[in-house]
Amino acid sequence: MLLDDYILSHIDPEGDYLQALYRDTHLKLLYPRMASGHLQGRLLKMFVRMVRPLQVLEIGTYSGYSALCMAEGLPEGGMIHTFEINDEQEDFTRPWLEHSAYADKIRLYIGDALELVPHLGLTFDLAYVDGDKRRYADYYEMVLRHLAPGGYILADNTLWDGHVLEAHPRDAQTRGIQAFNDLVAHDDRVEKVILPLRDGLTIIRKK
Repeated sequence: MLLDDYILSHIDPEGDYLQALYRDTHLKLLYPRMASGHLQGRLLKMFVRMVRPLQVLEIGTYSGYSALCMAEGLPEGGMIHTFEINDEQEDFTRPWLEHSAYADKIRLYIGDALELVPHLGLTFDLAYVDGDKRRYADYYEMVLRHLAPGGYILADNTLWDGHVLEAHPRDAQTRGIQAFNDLVAHDDRVEKVILPLRDGLTIIRKK
C-alpha cells in the first residue's frame, strides 16, 4: 500500500457527490489535476470548521470541488464567494454547484477577481487563492485589503512541483509563485507557514 493510499483510507470519505464531480472533472476538463481532490478537500473543510468564517473568498473555482468542500464546513449564515476568470468553465461548473446540497451557500462569479472583489463591499474571514500563478502577489495584496484582522489566506500550489527552487526559471508561473513566496516571507503584516501538502499550501494569518 502506498502512503497516499494509507492516508486516504484513514480520513473522512469525500462523499458520493464529490466523487462524481472528481470523476467528471477528469473525463471532461483539461488539467484535471487542478481539482483539489480528497485529501486537500477534507483539509479545506476542516479548516473552515476551525476558523468558522462567515464570508469566504475563493479565487479560482475551476470545477467547484474546493468550493463544495469549504461549503460543507461553513457555519450557519456563512457564504462562499468564488471567482472563475475562464468563462468557458461556467457551463461545467455552475450546474455542479447549483445542484449540490450547498447551492444556497455558494455564489459563483465569472470574471477577474482583482476587478470584481473590491466592488462587493465585503470583508472576508477566509480566502482560498488558487488562481493564475502569475498574479499571486496581486491577489495577495488585494485580499489583504478586504480581509478581517485575524483572518486567514490559504494559497495553493506554493511549492509548484519543486520549481520554486530554480534559480533562473523560464516560465512566468514559476516566477510568479517565487515572487509571492518571497513577498509573504518578508511581510510583517502576517504570520505564515508552508505545508508540503500536495503541491504546497501556505497558511497566512493577518495580524
